[in-house]
Amino acid sequence: MTATTSIPAPLIDSSGPDGPVMNGGGIDVTIAPVAAALPFPEIPSALFSVGPFELRWYALAYLGGILLGWWILRRITAKAGDPIGHPPLDDLINFGIIGIIIGGRLVYVLGYNLDYYLAHPLDALKVWQGGMAFHGGFLGMVAAIIFTARRHKVDMVKLGDLIAMVAPIGEFFGRLSNFINDELHGRVTDVPWAVVFPKGGYLPRHPSQIYEALLEGALLVVVLHIAYRMGARQRPGLLIGLFLAGYGMARIVVENFREPDAQLGFLFAEVTMGQLLSLPMVVIGLWLIRRGLSMKATP
Repeated sequence: MTATTSIPAPLIDSSGPDGPVMNGGGIDVTIAPVAAALPFPEIPSALFSVGPFELRWYALAYLGGILLGWWILRRITAKAGDPIGHPPLDDLINFGIIGIIIGGRLVYVLGYNLDYYLAHPLDALKVWQGGMAFHGGFLGMVAAIIFTARRHKVDMVKLGDLIAMVAPIGEFFGRLSNFINDELHGRVTDVPWAVVFPKGGYLPRHPSQIYEALLEGALLVVVLHIAYRMGARQRPGLLIGLFLAGYGMARIVVENFREPDAQLGFLFAEVTMGQLLSLPMVVIGLWLIRRGLSMKATP
């Protein structure tokens, strides 16, 4: 694959033996051929449609992740005398959806694209057009956990530990949906598994959505499951800490392969908004891990 792109002249301060050649106000640069760039799979953006209604993969990811997590947690808390039990989980599935949508949308609007929404305020309500921030959805779920714990008079940290165990499931499905939807592309690369995204231009890019699905989703599920089997639930806050630190570190790493949001770019020194928002998660997570490991196990 060989491609030519135009770059403003001030960005280039030298030329190789084969160019570049001046062309008006810019420079044409020939991109070296890529040995093996994978074509983007042709997957419809909607699973099915009936009239104006469409069931899109992203909505299915949210729904599937929440329902699967709820089913798993009901099995975990099925024993008589469980400190949480079923009623709080049944309530949390409703409050959690509300919290995720409101929090995810609010942080995206305020943190990722504020100028646009100040000019088009009504568009902030059009959540079906896309634009959700994981960190905002996380804060919305935290609010839902606190509300539910107080309503049912259960320990909010123990309830949070349960949610932390299954949260990466939704992240796994969500990132796969980002890939299917041809969004949140990776940076340009020449690795053999690079993908040419239809909406990402003609250059091969890192499939960073898959990296995130594997690290922030699948790997984190395995780590939390092992911790649970080793008795982490008996140390309140430990599972939350593992999730926060694990997700934060994975996100900081993957951001190095993901294209920064076009409207933001790099904040400073090639640091992205995703990395900046993930750093407090790592710090708080490590503190919770240390706290959980130092305390006596509880029933």
